Parts: sequence; C-alpha cells; structure tokens
Amino acid sequence: MALNSGSPPGVGPYYENHGYQPESFYSRQPPVAPGAYGAYEAEYYPPTVPRYSPRVLTQASTPVNHTQPKLLSETVCTLKTKKVLCILLSLGLLLVVLVVAAILLWKFVRLYGLNFILQVYSSQRKSWHPVCEDDWSESYGRAVCRDMGYGNSFYSSQGIKDDSGATRFMKLNTSADNIDLYKKLYHSDVCSSKKVVSLRCMECGVSSKQQSRIVGGANAALGEWPWQVSLHVQDVHVCGGSIITPEWIVTAAHCVEPPLNSPRYWTAFAGILSQSLMFYENGHRVGKVIAHPNYDSKTKNNDIALMKLEAPLTFNDRVKPVCLPNPGMRLEPKQSCWISGWGATYEKGKTSELLNAAMVPLIEPEQCNNKFIYNDLITPAMICAGYLEGKVDSCQGDSGGPLVTLKSSIWWLIGDTSWGSGCAKMNRPGVYGNVTVFTDWIYQEMRANS
Repeated sequence: MALNSGSPPGVGPYYENHGYQPESFYSRQPPVAPGAYGAYEAEYYPPTVPRYSPRVLTQASTPVNHTQPKLLSETVCTLKTKKVLCILLSLGLLLVVLVVAAILLWKFVRLYGLNFILQVYSSQRKSWHPVCEDDWSESYGRAVCRDMGYGNSFYSSQGIKDDSGATRFMKLNTSADNIDLYKKLYHSDVCSSKKVVSLRCMECGVSSKQQSRIVGGANAALGEWPWQVSLHVQDVHVCGGSIITPEWIVTAAHCVEPPLNSPRYWTAFAGILSQSLMFYENGHRVGKVIAHPNYDSKTKNNDIALMKLEAPLTFNDRVKPVCLPNPGMRLEPKQSCWISGWGATYEKGKTSELLNAAMVPLIEPEQCNNKFIYNDLITPAMICAGYLEGKVDSCQGDSGGPLVTLKSSIWWLIGDTSWGSGCAKMNRPGVYGNVTVFTDWIYQEMRANS
C-alpha cells in the first residue's frame, strides 16, 4: 500500500510481485515499451451485457453431440478390445456430457442487482426474466445455489417487491411431473404474489468492524476486511486474494504464471493481520489453480484467477466472504472503493508486516486511457482507481488483493489488484481486473469444479 508520490516513470505493467518470490521461479524479463503492447484483439474483450450469455443447444447441434460418441464407441468395441476399455470409454464420454450440461445449465440462471433477484434466461424470448415467488420454496433455492457452484451453501430465499418494472415472469408449474426445476418454469404475464425471488447462497460482504477509512491508508483492524487472504509460496507472502466461498479464492492471473500455476506451491492464510504470526499457523493448502483462459501476460488483460482450497474455510468474525458483483449493479463514476493488502508502503519497498487498507475512488476508463495517463492501455476487463496526483496506491505485494465497494450495506468485490506503473506516481493510478465482467466465468468454473 504505497503512500508516496513522485514523477511518473514509463508506462506499462510494473508491479507483479515477482520480486517477492524465490528468484529461482522466474528469470528476469526485459521491460516492455509502451509501443510493444499494440492493439487489443477482440477475442480478449469480455462479453457484452447480458454478461451471462446463454449457450443453448439447438436441434441441429443435438445429433452431433449424441452421434459422435456413439460411433466412437462402436468403432472401439467392434475391434474386440477389452470390455473394460469400452466401459471406461463410455464413462469418460458420460463425464464430458455431464460437465458440458452443467455449464449450459448454469448459463440459464443469474442473480441480478443489489437485491440478488433470481432471473432465468428465456431462450424463446431471448431475454432475462425474474422468477415469481408464487409456489416457490427453499428447496428450489438450494437447488439453484448448487447449480451456481456454491455446493451446499445456502443463506436465504425470500420474496421481495420487484422494483425492476418487469411485466413478464417465470413461474413454477407445480403440477409438472418433471423433477428438473428449470423445466417446471413457464412464462407468465401475471405474478399473483407481486413478489419475485431474492436468492442468497451465502451471507457475504459483511464486515465485523465499522470502517472509518481515511485517504492515506491505515493499519486494518481484525475482522475489518475478513475476506482478505495472504497467499504464500515457501513461507513468503507473494500475493493477496479474496474469499468468495468457503473453498474459493479470487486472485490475479499474473500471480500464478508458470511455474506457480501448480497448486502445490501455494498456502492461503485467512483471519490474520500480521505476517509474522502466519509462521505459527499451518495455513490452508490450495488444491486447484485456475487462471483465466484469455489472460495476456504482456498486457495484463483478463488478469484474474481462482484458487480452490483442499479443505473449506470455517467462517467466523475474522474470516468471511465478500460478495461477487451481480449484473445490474451500477457504479458511480467516482465510486469510493477500498484496497487492502500487505504490499510495500513505498516503491521497491519490502512487504508490510501488517495488513493495510486505504480508500481510492474509481477513475472513468475514458480518463484513464488519456494519452497523458495510460494511453489506451486500459481494456474493458480493467478498472482504474486511485488519485491522479499520487498520494495512495497499491504496490508490490498487493497484487491479487481486493478492490471493494460498499453498496446497500454490502461489500462487493469489483476488482483484483493487477498492475500499475510505479507506486503512487502522478498520473499513474492503480489498475485492477474488472471482476464485474468475470462473474459469469467465476460461476462457471466453480460449477465445473464443484
């Protein structure tokens, strides 16, 4: 958490935490000149709204999915291979089908806005619709949470007044014999209860302490930022991260570039403010590391990654999840946000002993892409936050940590610390991965790896 200011250095991703990792992991890379970035290809851009775009199997595509596996099985089996091989092949194909089906199923549901309104995508009308509370029950809510990748986590399912102005709803056909929840839903222009389903799979975004942040940063209090984790490699703090479920942590993709893409290197520490105290704790082993498939190590575009812990965290006053941002959540042009981490308190400094936090306002993309600031290096998958005059900023060691904001008394994760040109330099604010465009990918990975 840098608090100094100074003259701006050359533009380009600067802090990546490599200096705080064992030197054997990385060879030194030459600095990248601004001109080397080139234009951003369209394939790296996140999808447009609706962000949870559905992928619906068409009638034309259905025969392909069923026919190809059948022909493959017949070919193998007619060659009189062992019966065991045929069984293993069938099981493998079935597993692939189940994974694809799970991803497609998730694409049909989402939580919308600050009130977590459950919406279902209608492939017939090609639009999202809230679910009417008529005949809804908690068991359906639990089923949706499982489908979104939350496992058995469930917090609440209740009816609230719909303030979106919706005139069309999805309703449950309770007389339908089909046990598939989504096949029980049908279109309706009437909702008798005049309430829609608000679904929360877990209590998130709750801090145990009342924040009184000041622009310059300060040491954090225990329980103030309970979603913050310290990610260690060989007993050394390397990056920060944010708890989103008992098993899942959001961090930056540049933190887990090879060879650190192997989970065996990583240990997560939660609910501890002091780095020295972490030496006396066992920490939480990481079981999976998943970087965004379109992460670009040169431009730091799509700089987000997930870690799945080997064993779930136990939540308490010091360890709690932050909320993932829902589509439809509006941010003000200069929305007040908070950053936290154990990063250096000045450029090229050492990792901080204590967790620090500071307030930084958002900076609009158009302003951040000004030729005097980052000169079109900011993509839609990035967010700028900080002060153009310097003062306060993220720095080495803060990477992967949270950029959060408070709305409707809930803390939302809207960014992960990604890069910056120097620390707290004039016209060089911090750049963060734009979590608001990655929520669909996060849920997809959670569901596929549940």
